[in-house]
Amino acid sequence: MAERVAELVRIRQDVLDGVPAATEAQHAKGKLTARERIALLLDEGSFKEVEQLRRHRAVGFGLEAKKPYTDGVITGWGTVEGRTVFVYAHDFRIFGGALGEAHAAKIHKIMDMAIAAGAPLVSLNDGAGARIQEGVSALAGYGGIFQRNTKASGVIPQISVMLGPCAGGAAYSPALTDFVFMVRETSQMFITGPDVVRAVTGEEITQNGLGGADVHAESSGVAHFAYDDEETCIAEVRYLLSMLPANNRATPPAVPCDDPADRRCERLLGLVPLDGSRPYDMREVITEIVDDGEHMEVHERWATSVITTLARLGGQVVGIVASQPQSLAGVLDIHSSEKAARFVQLCDAFSIPLVTLVDVPGFLPGVDQEHGGIIRHGAKLLYAYCNATVPRISLILRKAYGGAYIVMDSQSIGADLTFAWPANEIAVMGAEGAANVVFRRQIAASEDPAATRQQLVKEYKAELMHPYYAAERGLVDDVIDPADTRATLISALAMLRTKHAVTPVRKHGNPPM
Repeated sequence: MAERVAELVRIRQDVLDGVPAATEAQHAKGKLTARERIALLLDEGSFKEVEQLRRHRAVGFGLEAKKPYTDGVITGWGTVEGRTVFVYAHDFRIFGGALGEAHAAKIHKIMDMAIAAGAPLVSLNDGAGARIQEGVSALAGYGGIFQRNTKASGVIPQISVMLGPCAGGAAYSPALTDFVFMVRETSQMFITGPDVVRAVTGEEITQNGLGGADVHAESSGVAHFAYDDEETCIAEVRYLLSMLPANNRATPPAVPCDDPADRRCERLLGLVPLDGSRPYDMREVITEIVDDGEHMEVHERWATSVITTLARLGGQVVGIVASQPQSLAGVLDIHSSEKAARFVQLCDAFSIPLVTLVDVPGFLPGVDQEHGGIIRHGAKLLYAYCNATVPRISLILRKAYGGAYIVMDSQSIGADLTFAWPANEIAVMGAEGAANVVFRRQIAASEDPAATRQQLVKEYKAELMHPYYAAERGLVDDVIDPADTRATLISALAMLRTKHAVTPVRKHGNPPM
């Protein structure tokens, strides 16, 4: 027995060491090995590997002579800040991380374990796609992954970390997960690579130009986060996990908070201009309100007229959806509606209360927007809010016009509480546009149309757009001092913590696509 144990120890050590030349080649590309990545992600010494000694059974094309342990993917579980997390990591040193039948079976098993245990799943992706030598068996392996991604959706948090190439059908697994992290220069995602693009369309483009981190963080919206190096990226994954519950039956982890709940935010009094046409950075408002000024913005560089971010208020995790007047005046367009909708759905799935900060002039007008389906995409956000059962609080900072006011979690679509600052303007449209419609003939018949228009605009504002108009009609629960915003939100969220919503029995809804 002692000899057998010694043999096992040697095998395990060989597996852990890997092939030195392959490790050097990985480091030469500026990339860490799969095991180094897992060590950064999980608490020290907590990783428990599953099926370390698994090997493929394929024959042909020389595979029978090359049967390394792990088959190119490392699977197991460990802890992040003491909480259980499941993980799988492609090992590019073995078959380029390509997926074969045994490789896929290992991933299927660890995904099933994560779902059964009710714990987050993190995939560290660095693979060359399906293993061509295994043919359709490899492709079927992807099908099993996609099925499990879908089964786990809204049940456990799923995080994809792109640390190398991800091409073809393999890209659809990250697209099905809750969050996608990418590293600049070393990670790429695309369905068809530059060579195929060149052959079919004649377009010349690099891998990073086609599907690099910045492309997906800014243009496509596929990546939620992009970082310069693997160490920072994985550290941010750990931080994100600290704000997510283990599963849809748990609550997000609360932490002790030294930032006083009743802290007055005096800076807010001068941060937001009274003139609705003047821009400001909503991030500064968020930083002033949340615990210690810390928040983690999701999709920071895509669809920038809306901010979606995770933060804490009084030590409790909240999801914040906020207009961003600094970008396109804070309008809702196709992309920002879709971005906010998916974030609202995520928060609702994992019991994260929603706070909506509103300063929206409406939906973006234009032929491109209408033909691109702004109605359909705007309806996604409307559906997401109406469907959400978590505590929902909206705050109108300045203006809220037209359909965009309704869509941004107004009281009429189910917000539990709605507050407003004293400078709020809630209306069908801005006073200038409204006066031109309502008083068109009166202005045209006037001897001094400009003066008449100005007077009528003033009267319209006084009659229908004063700060207390909505409050008088019960559409706003209270008008508050901006400096009291943090205390008001924390108090309201504490009251709503035990909210229970009864929904109709149904298999699932049919949201707009």
